Amino acid sequence: MRTAPRRLLAALALSPLLVGCFASGEAGSGTDAGAGAGERLRVALAVPPVQALSPYSNDATVLSKLSVAEGLTALDKNGAAVPALAKSWRQVDATTWAFELRKATFQDGTQVTAQSVVNALDHAGAAEVKPRVLSDVTLTAKADDADTVTLTTKTADPVLPLRLASPALGILSAKAYAKDGTVSPVGTGTGPFEITKLTGKTKAALDRYDGYWGGKAKASGIDVTWIADGTARANALRSGDVDIAEWIPTAQAGLLAADTRHEVPSVRTDSLVLNTRSGIFTDASLRAAAREAVDGSALVDSVFGGYSDPAQGLFGPAVSWAADDRVEVTGRAKAATTAQVKTETKGKTLRLATYTNRAELPEAASVLQQQLEKAGFTVKQDVREYTQMEADLLAGKYDALVFSRVTLLDTGDAVAYLASDYTSDGVYNIAGLKDSKVDQAIKSAAEEGDTTKRHQKIMRAEAEILRTDAVVPLVHEKVVQGIATGVEGVLLDPRERSLVDVDTHLK
Repeated sequence: MRTAPRRLLAALALSPLLVGCFASGEAGSGTDAGAGAGERLRVALAVPPVQALSPYSNDATVLSKLSVAEGLTALDKNGAAVPALAKSWRQVDATTWAFELRKATFQDGTQVTAQSVVNALDHAGAAEVKPRVLSDVTLTAKADDADTVTLTTKTADPVLPLRLASPALGILSAKAYAKDGTVSPVGTGTGPFEITKLTGKTKAALDRYDGYWGGKAKASGIDVTWIADGTARANALRSGDVDIAEWIPTAQAGLLAADTRHEVPSVRTDSLVLNTRSGIFTDASLRAAAREAVDGSALVDSVFGGYSDPAQGLFGPAVSWAADDRVEVTGRAKAATTAQVKTETKGKTLRLATYTNRAELPEAASVLQQQLEKAGFTVKQDVREYTQMEADLLAGKYDALVFSRVTLLDTGDAVAYLASDYTSDGVYNIAGLKDSKVDQAIKSAAEEGDTTKRHQKIMRAEAEILRTDAVVPLVHEKVVQGIATGVEGVLLDPRERSLVDVDTHLK
């Protein structure tokens, strides 16, 4: 029998095996201890690199999971901004913040200075594909002196310190940024582990960086293998080929030894995203028909083996304030009947996409296909590895996507997720949504500095998004991480941004 989530959290709080604070460095002892200290960790990750670990792609989270790169700030376990490369900061006025840097070096031996921070942030802002975290803000950086950076935003940004904790805004040394616009974190970060070799989309080698400002890591290095197939990741852990395997499929979780299976309450929501800019779902009545046809609760046990909750909206139980502030959705389009769906879509096939990196998604897509076909749609699936389809998704080449999204990934603040995924100019707007009421609701939330009121406005924005039926939430996931019994100090992060830090090591 699986441990109930509340009991699990209590157990984790007492367990010496796992820790739940996600800001590394000052919190870690950073010294060798124990028989396994100094040995290399073997880690299996699920999603192979899209752009050679560029921070401006979805690869950015790898850099934070493996403690390669750092931003000016980090997030603690409560989602609050804490010092990282910036030791302190203050708000000068509504649009201006001053950050004082700590003494730190890049892995290539150069010093972290205010100018190097300006250089890194300028490159992020000028990237051909702007990082999602910058989708709703224009950021200007200026070096006041060697250790002070002033950041200015065009409009007030009350959560700028949270934004700067995004893995996409990790500060890299000058040599990371090539003239052709590519960015390489190999040997250019500031974290306790340095990438020394990247082998295509299959492997990476990391060595301990002994010059890390937060102290010497307990493990001497990390050997990373990307294994897209979830069953293969679970098998690698069971066979002893890896020490840590992320994202164990729920069908495999029960096959792991109980002391290697760790359930993490997650801010991850799985949804059916509908393409509103082209194809079948430009018709609001057909989107409404799809929404009424889909029953996410059917997935909880059949696909996720109980490791999920039926979706209540875009934000689930792991977002503690969401339920109390949730707003009733009104103004939705009237759903087309089954007969109307068949008439309106005659001769047209609903192109349903999902990806293999999370084993549950293809299974969920099959269930949803049956539900949609019952409502009158003709459905064809396209299931591939995520890296093979991201460009097509962003180009709107599918009608629908079964999608798994960490809603607090980019900043720990939900506004950044809403802005990147659902505003008219959002850089990750797979739904192609352009709705003035949605844009205004998200803008209002972004401008709110009071935390309680900000949460309330976020939930009003959620209601506006759901009104459009551009997205149909299905389930809120509970992530299962596989960790060998001989490993200590793995980070269990509901935001899935942290995994290994200075204290992670073999016993």
